[in-house]
Amino acid sequence: MDWYSIVKFLHVVSAILWVGGGFVLFLLGVLAERAGNIEDKLQAMRASGQLGSKFFAPMSMLTLVFGLIMCGFWVGFTELWIVIGLVGYATTFSIGMLIFKPTGERIGAMIAKDGVTPSVLAIGQRMMKWARLDYAVMLVIIADMVLKPSLHDIGILAGMAMVVALGAALAFGGGRQMVPSAA
Repeated sequence: MDWYSIVKFLHVVSAILWVGGGFVLFLLGVLAERAGNIEDKLQAMRASGQLGSKFFAPMSMLTLVFGLIMCGFWVGFTELWIVIGLVGYATTFSIGMLIFKPTGERIGAMIAKDGVTPSVLAIGQRMMKWARLDYAVMLVIIADMVLKPSLHDIGILAGMAMVVALGAALAFGGGRQMVPSAA
């Protein structure tokens, strides 16, 4: 086994843990939202906030570091698929650090102070909207890493653009709001 294979393996494992773990939490939130289960939705949001800096950020950083090592030693930085991957990474990392982390912390503080309020639910709903865009970008990154498109792969590039556009539409084009039931 060569060093490239070892670094690539570590890159893929880190990416699986980062993207897969986050996707499970996102899916739990979506399922809770569809079922009208506020407590389960809040639990998924709390877990996202708690795991953000302790698990997701380190896994995303390891994914980046191992990817950069592969590019630096073996692949280079000039291929279009590398540029798309780095732009996608910067996008999703920024969403995580600028939206998910502070929002999760804010939700936690609000719940500790006042319990579950309509304000908490509204903030959580906005966080779920950003998650839709985030996972559309992650899907494009995964497709990019597997398909390795060049400028000549117009269909693949158009498909990637459509996935990001669909993610943005699902995130910010409206949708069902979850409100507490009057019991």
